[in-house]
Amino acid sequence: MSEQILSVFPIHMREKLKKTLETTRVEELRVRVNRPFVLRTQAQDYFWDIQSGQCITSPGQAYFITEKDISDMLTFLSRYSIYAYEEELKSGYLTLEGGHRVGVAGHVLMENGHVGKMSRITFLNIRIAQEYKGCAEQIYPYLLKHDRMYHTLLLSAAGIGKTTYLRDLIRLLATGDGQHAPLRVGVVDERSEIAAGYMGIPQHDVGIHTDVMDGCSKPCGMLMLLRSMAPQVIAVDELGGEADFLAVEQVLNCGCSILGTIHAADINEMMQKTRLKGWLEQEIFERFIVLEYGEKNCRKISVYDEKLEQLC
Repeated sequence: MSEQILSVFPIHMREKLKKTLETTRVEELRVRVNRPFVLRTQAQDYFWDIQSGQCITSPGQAYFITEKDISDMLTFLSRYSIYAYEEELKSGYLTLEGGHRVGVAGHVLMENGHVGKMSRITFLNIRIAQEYKGCAEQIYPYLLKHDRMYHTLLLSAAGIGKTTYLRDLIRLLATGDGQHAPLRVGVVDERSEIAAGYMGIPQHDVGIHTDVMDGCSKPCGMLMLLRSMAPQVIAVDELGGEADFLAVEQVLNCGCSILGTIHAADINEMMQKTRLKGWLEQEIFERFIVLEYGEKNCRKISVYDEKLEQLC
């Protein structure tokens, strides 16, 4: 992981930053021009002392990011051709090999109400893809009924680990265990964050019987998988747009199970989402998995059934 991340940083930062990444479990790296470099862990945010390569809690001795640092990083991110990545940048992010995602912000030029281009990028957020095999093992048995998977939604606020748990559930479903046969899982990996595809080959373990549609929009990918790969389960991350929900309904009508994630801090927030109200009333989804931070920043997992009664 460290080499993939280090390769996008300015050369003068790499040696000391390598030591930091080897000794600290970092989840995000926040790069802001003329602001201190921030390393976010599960427990808290740290600043960075370039002299020692250590994480510190005070910004007084922290390294401040310069305009040249940002310029160098964009050069490395785009492999020396930022113009080749203009279309991707319109979406607000780039994906690195390994599934690491680089969010971008700065000055935007609008054209007819749409993003024309990012004309000046001055903020970067590098979200480090984490593969925690086995993290979803306690959830897995609640999703299965004989030879099928319950239609399932996984929800949490941002940054708690929906994609990480989704990935591990995909691996478990597609591999099976002594009690449950493996299922054919089709994954729509729109931002290459689930399987971390590189040249079309998953870099993360997503199970034996998994097919991945990489870099494809969720609505198109779901329908393509239905037509081409005969999946028993279709897995998608971050359902949100109207087109996403319409595609999900087509999948449900074809007898395929859905495993998806949405942004919602808890069941109450999910119930306020207009597009989900009809599904909740019809009890279409049979399992809801809620991820929250519990004591000492550990993940707290709750599972609910179609009547929103808590199972664990």
